[in-house]
Amino acid sequence: MTSPNSDSRSPVPDGESAYKDRVYRSSGGIAGGVLLLALGGWLGIDALVRGEGRTPWMALAALLLVVPLVVAFTVRPAVFANEDRLRIRNPLRTITLPWAAVGSLRAGYSNEVFDQSGVKYQLWAVPVSLRGRKKAARQQSRAAMDDPSGRTSLTAVAPRSPGDQTVEDLRELAERRGGAESAQGAPVVKWAYEILGPALAGAVLLLVLGLIG
Repeated sequence: MTSPNSDSRSPVPDGESAYKDRVYRSSGGIAGGVLLLALGGWLGIDALVRGEGRTPWMALAALLLVVPLVVAFTVRPAVFANEDRLRIRNPLRTITLPWAAVGSLRAGYSNEVFDQSGVKYQLWAVPVSLRGRKKAARQQSRAAMDDPSGRTSLTAVAPRSPGDQTVEDLRELAERRGGAESAQGAPVVKWAYEILGPALAGAVLLLVLGLIG
């Protein structure tokens, strides 16, 4: 499930957005990540403290490799949207797209955004829920059956799953703000070296320990 934080107007310095970011994150992913980190931390610290021989070093290497990756794929993903741009924080990259650079958003088997040149970026923080889509379809069908006149299917807003609704909200914001002067610019992609660095160090340490036996 994706949980957005409501945006609100607040004074900010000149040249910055007049709106706070609306944040979308997967509460299920965060909960799962916290549980994995707690379990891994407990086992790893126990091995560091009580282990003998190479065990503490192996535990340290495993923690360096696993903890950043768990954080990257569970806790880190988020989507930030304001009046000027869309910022996508995926596991290993952060993509900043001014609204003028957004070509389209698509909700399929994964939720994705395309820039004007056709490059695709996945919205990791907005997972697809096929169960949610089926539930929304059942609600729409039930509403239509409850209206003998048949007007419901034509006039009512069709219910959507949380992920699909998030994509629709972002699509409307892109269409509304794409021509704004403050929303111009090119896409910017930055790698998450704070994740890649420790994970690579852990992998190298594990390899070295394995080679020296």
